[in-house]
Amino acid sequence: MPIDKFVTLESTYYPLPIENVDTDQIIPARFLKATTKEGFGDNLFADWRYNSDGTPKADFVLNKPEYTGSVLVAGKNFGSGSSREHAAWAVHGFGFKVVVSSFFADIFKNNSLNNGVLPVVISEGFLADLFAAGADNKVVVNLEEQTITNTANGKTESFEINSYKKNCLLNGFDDIDYLISVKDEIETYENGRA
Repeated sequence: MPIDKFVTLESTYYPLPIENVDTDQIIPARFLKATTKEGFGDNLFADWRYNSDGTPKADFVLNKPEYTGSVLVAGKNFGSGSSREHAAWAVHGFGFKVVVSSFFADIFKNNSLNNGVLPVVISEGFLADLFAAGADNKVVVNLEEQTITNTANGKTESFEINSYKKNCLLNGFDDIDYLISVKDEIETYENGRA
């Protein structure tokens, strides 16, 4: 999947106020047979999202028509458990560009960044305010400024991101795209060492 350039996003969001969501809950192990990224979004949170007969569970947030957007707001400690990159594929495949939480497991955080999904770490209080807002509330995520704003109350917080990953997201680069973008600099350096 190509990585889209990310500068600023204003979006409604899906609230998932559950703590300690692990990668097996994000994408159950029975779906890990594929080796390409396609189709994983259909099985995001499959055990919470669907009944045993495959029908959608009406009370799960991803199935509620009042919630839309390309942002997932999740409880503390999102993405813990196994290191499966498929979890980030599923989040991206559903259409999320941003996941917001007060804490992410490191491997999930890095896998998300590598797949064009921005993990935004916020304070517990800011997270609680997002959960308390209505379904039509929006967040504004500004990657250049490294800020997130809750439109319900106008509060803004800063977030941290690795400068290399920030550059990649701003330009829509994966690691290979980045290397191609600095090819001339690499060749100049190598030629200078000859």
